[in-house]
Amino acid sequence: MSKPTVAIIGASTDRQKYGNKSVRAHLSQGYEVYPIHPSANEIEGLTAYPSLQDVPAENLDRISVYVPPSVGIQLLEEIQQRGAKEVWFNPGSESPDLLERVRELGLNVIQACSIIAIGESPADHAD
Repeated sequence: MSKPTVAIIGASTDRQKYGNKSVRAHLSQGYEVYPIHPSANEIEGLTAYPSLQDVPAENLDRISVYVPPSVGIQLLEEIQQRGAKEVWFNPGSESPDLLERVRELGLNVIQACSIIAIGESPADHAD
């Protein structure tokens, strides 16, 4: 059986940021992780992709969002096109306008911390 897949929008090279902690947490839980960052080439030893469109995985189980709502709302059509089973908007990444647009697009959205949801704690990845 193949590993579950996750694209992390807002992945960061800064190990203090949640976008980086999410990369490490998902890796430790056995996910195939695709960090999304517009200018980084590598995050935590993984190839970073400038956009969801560049991710080579045919299917994504999960997309986890760690960007401000003003950025996330611009990415919703791209997120919809990838057809992930779940789209996670982590605390601080959602807004009323974004969530209204999400409902219009019919995305399967979960508003919660995806790190905690996989059985990890952000504090476990403090370094």
